[in-house]
Amino acid sequence: MCELPSGLASSATPRINDAESPLTWLRARRGRDGKPLISKAQYLAGERLRMDFERAMLARRTTLNWELAGTGCRSPGAAAELSDGAIAARKRYHAALDSVGPELASMLAQVCCLSAGIEQAERVLELPARSGRAVLGLALNALARHYGMAEATRRDGLTGWGLDGYRPSLNRGGAAP
Repeated sequence: MCELPSGLASSATPRINDAESPLTWLRARRGRDGKPLISKAQYLAGERLRMDFERAMLARRTTLNWELAGTGCRSPGAAAELSDGAIAARKRYHAALDSVGPELASMLAQVCCLSAGIEQAERVLELPARSGRAVLGLALNALARHYGMAEATRRDGLTGWGLDGYRPSLNRGGAAP
């Protein structure tokens, strides 16, 4: 395995500016009820999608890729490890977008991955004015459900009727069981 020269490892690590993320902005702002505009589960789901997008290297590049240049790393396994990670991230990214459906996936891609603001996403996706936040909320809920981060929708925590392990049966014959 190839090691980075000393002193390069800390400076080569990309820094992420959370202030650039529309999700961070929405999480920091409060609605009329005093609650954040998006929940913690919605925020974490959107950030997880963004991380997979970045790891999958799906963003368009405007410059030359210098990631392994100058490290003295010439082992054939270094590129293969990177490719395996990118392929796995692409699979996770596409599985997440497939689970929310094409209508909501485009909003997630615009806001979470491409860092477009809600108004800009409305224009690009040709949505009615002032509908973007509602569409984004639905998309983030579906994404959080896909990742297993969905919060209970009721205040009392009740999400269904019946005892644990209860499964209803369908009686198609019409006779009582």
